[in-house]
Amino acid sequence: MAEIIQKDGTWTFDGDVVRIVPGRDKGVGPLRQHLGEVVVPLRAVAGVSHEPGRKAGRLRLRLRDGADPLLQVTGGRLPESSDPYLLTVEPDRTGVAEYFVDEVRNALLLDQVDSGPSDAYLLPGPAVPISVGAGDGSVAFDGDRVLLDWNWTTEEAKRSGGPREFRVGDVRSVEWTPSRGLENGWLRFTLKGATAAAAPKYDPHTVELFGFKKDPLMALVAAAVAVRLPHPAAPAPAPGPAALPLAESRAALAGEPVDHDTLLRRLRDLGELHRAGILTAEEFSAAKAAILGRF
Repeated sequence: MAEIIQKDGTWTFDGDVVRIVPGRDKGVGPLRQHLGEVVVPLRAVAGVSHEPGRKAGRLRLRLRDGADPLLQVTGGRLPESSDPYLLTVEPDRTGVAEYFVDEVRNALLLDQVDSGPSDAYLLPGPAVPISVGAGDGSVAFDGDRVLLDWNWTTEEAKRSGGPREFRVGDVRSVEWTPSRGLENGWLRFTLKGATAAAAPKYDPHTVELFGFKKDPLMALVAAAVAVRLPHPAAPAPAPGPAALPLAESRAALAGEPVDHDTLLRRLRDLGELHRAGILTAEEFSAAKAAILGRF
């Protein structure tokens, strides 16, 4: 087993998983503290490196693209103090860091772990329930329902509609964008069937972020929701066998010969089903055309 203990965290590798526990140092951001222990399976690891520095080095764990919902929603935009896969290494622990790197790399080689993108999440994401307040509102998520509530900084047009609640099954996508310079960030939920979204300041399904210390915590909510949505790189489901037209499928199931008398009887059946409202006009027309094509 390889282990390295530093002020801002402890990393342990047992051959199967890398276990990351955040420290209590002032350089550890609120996201890492709130996220707590992270267990990374070896199959989610793309690489590991030790980067020496003049005053301190860095131990960096690189995950496969798409393996971690937190990295997926943040897209490399987390500040270093919030990055759970970065550990500051004191100069007198350089040898320990290099040993840790060797152990992980050897395991990756022995297990022939694919370092390419993953089409499924390999980490479970932040624990729920989770509740965060930042920017112009707060978000609570229990694993099924999302609740957005507003505060005194919220634009009146958005606050007047009151809190918003919706189920994760109604969410099409979730997006976290940090503040940059004078531009505010946001946590946006796009619901299924929604049209073009309004600006974050007015969008009732978006929390606007002002660039304060707690903003990265909203990324935890985004990750907790994202891991319950279809993975963006998941392969499309294979199409099933094409359905037979109604008349032909009935004949095939019954083992009946498709002769003229049978086809005429099917036309009469179709007409009755259409008049009874069982078949729509489109279904009736398609099935009728299929039958007429057999004459």
